[in-house]
Amino acid sequence: MAKAKTTPKQKYNQEQVLHLYKEMLRIRRFEERASQLYMQRKIRGFCHLYIGQEAVAVGIEGVITKDDTVITAYRDHGGGLARGMTSDECMAELYGKVGGSSRGKGGSMHYFDRENNFAGGHGIVGGQIPLGAGIAFAEKYNKTNNICVCLMGDGAVRQGAFHEAFNMAMTWKLPVLYIVENNNYAMGTSVERTSNVTDLYKMAHGFDMPSKAVNGMNVLDVMAELAPVVEHIRSGKGPYFIEMKTYRYKGHSMSDPMKYRTREELERYKDQDPLIALKVYAQTQKMDLESAYDELEAEIKKEVDASVDFAENSPYPDTQEIFNDVYIGDYPFVKDF
Repeated sequence: MAKAKTTPKQKYNQEQVLHLYKEMLRIRRFEERASQLYMQRKIRGFCHLYIGQEAVAVGIEGVITKDDTVITAYRDHGGGLARGMTSDECMAELYGKVGGSSRGKGGSMHYFDRENNFAGGHGIVGGQIPLGAGIAFAEKYNKTNNICVCLMGDGAVRQGAFHEAFNMAMTWKLPVLYIVENNNYAMGTSVERTSNVTDLYKMAHGFDMPSKAVNGMNVLDVMAELAPVVEHIRSGKGPYFIEMKTYRYKGHSMSDPMKYRTREELERYKDQDPLIALKVYAQTQKMDLESAYDELEAEIKKEVDASVDFAENSPYPDTQEIFNDVYIGDYPFVKDF
């Protein structure tokens, strides 16, 4: 496996470091609480946690604007929170309550926030890849300066839609940043067992699409590597493919016993933990932030606790809701139905 490229970091001040730390900490503590609530059967159905991959979502937000669109797969809690969704609406959606981002009808895999240009949460493996191209096509057609960031898991790059979308995106020079979050396992199957090409960024070479691997365990590396990529796309040069080398600490979903990997492997990646990596940077810059970290822990705990209370007290959707949001427009046969 090729080692992820690392770029010398620019200088960040204390305010910037604390902002990045807070955003990653919110995702980490939210996901840890979601895991507990799932075990208590407060949350049902599928639940895919983002613990360990926080630097990717937060790093992306550090180099794009709110006018850009982010679309991802079903491991979407971290991306939604980083994009600007509230802990309340995210937790309520996990509960299947009307206070959720999709009014309780989407659940863990289908977060959505139009106000923050978060286009989902998609449960079909690879289904969001051509959608990302479509969003980018709309931006180009409307002559905006916006881009679409389309994320996928390493299992999704085996889908035919991946190749079809890449071909169109490169042919039409669409403003789309494709990112594969390579956490080493598609469900329980390692990358090495699914393809002879294990350096996933090389899969773009067949389309002459520029690509590279990035250390997805360090938020500062993510931002440093993505900043020129985003500029490349905005300048009209077309799409770019990034392989984020990252790792999930938990199973594919809550039902995953994780028997396919060793404890030693997990601990090796925890030594590269995104939160710890940022603290190490702060120490090298002689920043004394220990009290600030403690304050953020207390603040985030209070926020997550409040989101649980919000979800508990939000009602379930009325049964009539099953007929809403299915069609757009005034269709007589829908009323008859």
